[in-house]
This record gives sequence, structure tokens and C-alpha cells, in this order.
Amino acid sequence: MHSPLGHARSLFLKRPVHLTFFVTRRCNAGCGFCFYAQARDAEGAEPELALDEIRRVAASMGPLLWVLFSGGEPFLREDLVEIGGAFHDANRACFLTYPTNGLLPDLVVERTEQILRRCEGSVVVVKLSLDGVGERHDALRGVPGAFARVMETYRGLSRLAVRYPRLELGVNTVFGPETARHVEELVGFVHGLEGIRAHTLTLLRRPDGGPSPEVDLRAYRRASLLLESRWRSRRQRFHRFAGARLKAAQDRLQRRLIHRTLVERRRVIPCFAGRLGLVLTEAGRLHPCESRWDRSFGNVREAGHDVARLLRSERGRAVVDEIARGSCHCSHECNFLTNILFNPALHPALLRECVRRGRRRAGERDEADRDERERRPTRPWETALQGWR
Repeated sequence: MHSPLGHARSLFLKRPVHLTFFVTRRCNAGCGFCFYAQARDAEGAEPELALDEIRRVAASMGPLLWVLFSGGEPFLREDLVEIGGAFHDANRACFLTYPTNGLLPDLVVERTEQILRRCEGSVVVVKLSLDGVGERHDALRGVPGAFARVMETYRGLSRLAVRYPRLELGVNTVFGPETARHVEELVGFVHGLEGIRAHTLTLLRRPDGGPSPEVDLRAYRRASLLLESRWRSRRQRFHRFAGARLKAAQDRLQRRLIHRTLVERRRVIPCFAGRLGLVLTEAGRLHPCESRWDRSFGNVREAGHDVARLLRSERGRAVVDEIARGSCHCSHECNFLTNILFNPALHPALLRECVRRGRRRAGERDEADRDERERRPTRPWETALQGWR
């Protein structure tokens, strides 16, 4: 397995450890809230990077801790398996993450298994998008029957995870006004799905990548606390990779810092976008993060597919310096992950989160869960859950 320990020097050197790669803008869903489709429409359609170009991009970068393949729907890329293989081989990526709308169950399961076989040194994370239970999810995604197809994908991936311990299966929810109204139902439903290792929230965003003004911050805070309370007693359900407890602590700390950032409307911790993290579009444009589409290092095609060359350029240094000076603030979850894990000043807070999480013994947790179930009546979503396991 590719080891995360080799990235410890980035605590001080601040070299790229994370890449978000939008492999395609193509999508088979009709989500009205998709920020990426609107952002890319403003730039006009350009050809996707070919596999050979992607291999050259990967070869120009050093070791990577984490590569996230986004879109669009990433599983619509016919060469997705070899794209993952390029970063597995050239960058020894420890984690390869694939968010998916889950609308193509057979294709997602088949390609996930191919990725697991091709990228034997990486943990493969698949995040299913789920924004509501039943028809609520269908309406938000603009596809009748979407919920049923996501559940079919979930069942197929769950069976795959039994055979491949390196497969981590999670759920991600785009948190907007409609989700906020039914978040207890959704969190309870996801919590009851066997094999799901994490449930994350992504704030609804504007086309420029910033948080949507429609987001109710009090509702987001309540949802964050609900997630913590639901998952606190289920340690055995967390990620199976080394450092899983640290990652869970980072998730909880991240949600609190995001809430504080939005309430105070300022940057509350240093941002390493453009240094630790990069964003690459399907057409080759390199950005420091998803919240700064107005800032670009340039197109890798214009630099011989050499990422390092773009970062060293006068334009690249100016972009990084501008962000480092605190010219912006955002709530982007991927940025907060690296901004927390690679900031030594926040490590005491991370340690406190780990300790706080471990205070209750397993027996106490199980007893508390039983008491909670006995005190309240069965909710409709709990009955529905039995049919989807």
C-alpha cells in the first residue's frame, strides 16, 4: 500500500498533496443546483484531456496523498480506470476518491472493481450522492427513480467492499434548503445502511464556487450536530484504513470551522490552496481551488502538460501569494481537509477531538443506543430502510 507517512514533510514544505480533477463535464442527472455545469458554461466547451495528456500531467507532479475525480459524472469517462492508474503509478496516490450520482449501478460497480484491481496500492473511496429519501431525492436530482438506482448501486458496492477491504463506501449530501427540511430523516436513513463508513455534508454552492445565500447556517449547524450524535456510538462503522479516527476527528472539526467561517464572514484558519491543493478541469485549466474560478495558473496544454512549470511561473506565484495574503475566504470542504491536517497549530484541537470521541466505552455506547430506540416510536423512514438493506 502507498503510505501517507511520506507526505509528512508537506507540513512544512507546503508542496501539493491533493488534486481535484474534473475528468468530464458530462452528466446523466438534471440537478438544478450543480455549480460546476454553470461555471464551465461561462468558459465555453473545450475538448477533454486525453488519457495520454493526463499521464503527462501526472508525471509532472510529485507524490500525492489524495486525488479526487469529479465532474459531471466521473464514471461516464470510458477511460476512468486508466486515469486512476496514471495517478496511482506516477504519484503513488494513497487515496483515490470517486463521487457518483449512482444512476448507473452496473457500470459503477464494474468500473470500481476494475479500479481496485488496477490500483492495488491505493485506498479507493466511492461517495454516493444522496440528498433525500425516496421521491425527495428524485426531485432534487431531476431523475425519476434516481433513489432506487442509488440504492441498487449501494447494494452492489457493499458486496464489493466485503471482498475488497481497500474499498471505502460513503454518502455525500449537498446541503441546501430542501435537504435542511428533512435532514433528520436522511441522516437516520444513511446511518442505518450497513457498510457505509461516513456521511458528509457539502454546502450548496454558487456558480463561482462560493456558498449559496440560500443556506441556513443554523440548520447547517443543527445538521452537523445531528451527524455527530448519530455516528458517535458507531466506531466500528468508521473507515477501515490506518488513521481512520484522525479522519473522523478532522470531519467534525471541519464542520465547526466551516460554520464559524460563514458566520464571521472571514478566514479563520490559514488557507493553503494553490500550495497543498490544486484543481484541474477536464479541459486542462489549473486553478488553486474550486472557489476561485476567477484565478487560474493557466492551461496545462500551454505549458507542455507540466504542472510544476505553471506553479513556478510569475502568474502562478502571484496567484499563490494573493491567496496566502488572505484575499478571500470560503467554506469549501476539500480545502478545509488539507488546511486542517497540514497545519501543526491545529493538531492539538485534532487530538482533543480524537480523545473526546474515545471517552465512552463500547458497552456504554451500545446501551445508550438501545435506550434511545426503546424511548421513541419507530419512524416511517426506519420501516422503509428495511427494504433497502
